[in-house]
Amino acid sequence: MITIQKTKSDLPQVNQDLIRKAVKDTLLNFSRTQTDITIRLTNDNEIAQLNKHYRNISSPTDVLSFNQNYQDPETGRNYLGDIVISLETAKTQAPKYNLSLDQECAFLAIHGTLHLLGYDHATAEEKTRMWEIQEKILNELIKDSQKKEG
Repeated sequence: MITIQKTKSDLPQVNQDLIRKAVKDTLLNFSRTQTDITIRLTNDNEIAQLNKHYRNISSPTDVLSFNQNYQDPETGRNYLGDIVISLETAKTQAPKYNLSLDQECAFLAIHGTLHLLGYDHATAEEKTRMWEIQEKILNELIKDSQKKEG
């Protein structure tokens, strides 16, 4: 199950179904369909506080991932972790990548999910591999959503 929390009512409206599908598609790509994730949609202030506390970086960022990776005894499903997305940062950077806010949030959800699955971009090789995967998933997601619209 993909749970989405929105922290404040004054944040931009986003297509939560597209975000949920982005995570599901990413998990499906790795045959991890019995996996649960929580996504928190927030603002720059909250994500900056989290970034400072957990990474000792005193600024907002677009997405953070917090790996939990435990078996829920009640459901038997794997709880992979939490993803926090700043809608303010997403709104600012979406035009830079020629994406809508919804598409940028979907991209950040894919990126965060890949981190929860163990991918990183600390080296050039890791970054190349992670970027290939996330671009492939995002492009398929956008193509699928455009088919449904048209």
